[in-house]
Amino acid sequence: MSKAAIFTVAQLNAEVRQVLERGFGSIWLVGEISNFAAPGSGHWYFTLKDERAQVKGAMFRNANQRAKVRPQSGMQVLVRAKITLYEPRGDYQLIVEHMEDAGAGLLQQRYEQLKHKLQAQGLFAAEHKQPLPTEIRRVGVITSPTGAAIRDVLAVLQRRDPSVEVIIYPSAVQGQKAVDDLLFALQRACARNEVDVLLLTRGGGSLEDLWCFNDEHLAHALHSCPLPVISAVGHEVDFTIADYVADVRAPTPSAAAELVSRDQREVLQRLRQLDHRLIQHWQRQRSFLQQTLQHWHNRLQQQHPQRRLQQNSQRVDELYARASAALQRTQRQTQQRLTQSHQRLQSVHPQRQLVPLAQQLEQLQKRNSQAIRQTLKIWQQRQASTLQNLQIVSPLQTIARGYAVVQNQQGELIRQPQQLGAGEAFSVKVAEGEFWATKQSEETAE
Repeated sequence: MSKAAIFTVAQLNAEVRQVLERGFGSIWLVGEISNFAAPGSGHWYFTLKDERAQVKGAMFRNANQRAKVRPQSGMQVLVRAKITLYEPRGDYQLIVEHMEDAGAGLLQQRYEQLKHKLQAQGLFAAEHKQPLPTEIRRVGVITSPTGAAIRDVLAVLQRRDPSVEVIIYPSAVQGQKAVDDLLFALQRACARNEVDVLLLTRGGGSLEDLWCFNDEHLAHALHSCPLPVISAVGHEVDFTIADYVADVRAPTPSAAAELVSRDQREVLQRLRQLDHRLIQHWQRQRSFLQQTLQHWHNRLQQQHPQRRLQQNSQRVDELYARASAALQRTQRQTQQRLTQSHQRLQSVHPQRQLVPLAQQLEQLQKRNSQAIRQTLKIWQQRQASTLQNLQIVSPLQTIARGYAVVQNQQGELIRQPQQLGAGEAFSVKVAEGEFWATKQSEETAE
C-alpha cells in the first residue's frame, strides 16, 4: 500500500477527463432532448436520452449560434460532440459542437457518405464532363409537367429565345416513385436522342423533398448519359448529388433556361454589331476599290494611245521647230560662206590656174598608172612564187607520185597497221579519188 499511487479526487477526475477526450474524440449521437435550459450566459444545457440511458450535454454559445434548430424538450436531435468529464462534480458529459433535427441530420449524414463514395469513384471528375453545344435548338426537360420549374423554364425560353424547341420527359420529382420515374425518363431521352441537351430540374424544397436526386442509381445513370446534362434542382443554396454528377449545375431552373438559350436582345445587338462591321468593311472595300480604279484610270490615261499620240505630235512639232530654226541658221551660215567664197573666187579666177593644174594632173595620172602597174607586177610575182611553194609541199603532189592517205572511219590518219583492228573498214585516198577497204586478220592473210 505504501508503494501504490494515491490520487486525490481532483487528480482522478482530471486523468479520467483526459482518457475520455483522447479515447473518443468527436462522435455522432442521436437522442431526445430533456431538461433543456438556456440561462442568460447564452449556453445551452440539456440531457440527451433514449429508452434505456441518458447523458448530460452542453452546447456553448459560440457553437449554438450556428445551430439550425432551437432545441426543445422531447425533440429528437442528431449531434456531433466530444466526450469529456466535468471535474467539479465528476459527471461525464457531452460538449456539443453541431446539432440538427434527427430526421434531416440522418439524411444529411447519408448524403455526405454517398457524396464521398461517388467522389472517390470519380463521378464528379471534371474530365468526364461534357461541354454544352454552341448551338442549342432542342432542349429536353426531365421534370414534373405540372410543377413550377417547367413553367419557369418555358417562360424564360419564351422571353429569351422562342425558337428553342422543348421536349418534356414527365417524371415525378418527389416521393417513393420519383427515382424510378427519373431513371425511366433519362433512359428514354438517351434512347430517343432527339435533343441537344438535357435539363434535370425541379423547384426548391427540403432535403427530404429533394432526396430522390441524391439516389446512387440516378448518379450512375447521369454519369453514363451520352447527352450533356444540366442539373437545376432546388434553390441556389441547395446542392444534390445530381448537381455534382451533371455536366453543368445551374442554381435555379430559370438560370438553367438562360444557359440553354440565347437572349434575343444579345442576338440583336450582335447582329447590329455585325451589320455595322459589315457596312464598315464594305465601305473600306468600296473606298479601296475606288482608289484602285482611280489609280488604274490615271495609269490608263497616261498610257492611252491618244495621249501618247498627242505627246508625240507635240514632240514632232518641237523637233520640227528646232529643225526649222537649225536649217535657217545653216542656210544663213552657208549663204555667208558662199558669199565669202564667191568673193574669194572673184579675186582669184580659176581660169588662170587651169593650165598648170591640168599639166600637173596629167603628170600625176601617169605616175599613178606606172605605180599601179609596178605594184601589180610585184604581186603577180609573189603569187606565182607562193603557188609554186604550195605545190611543192602539197600532199596532192605526194599522192600524184603514187602515195596514198589512209584514214579510219573517224577520219584519223593511220600510220601503223596496229591502229586498225581485224575486219575494220578504212578509207584510202589516191591521186584520182578515194576508196574503202577492210583490214584482214593475219591468219586470213596467210
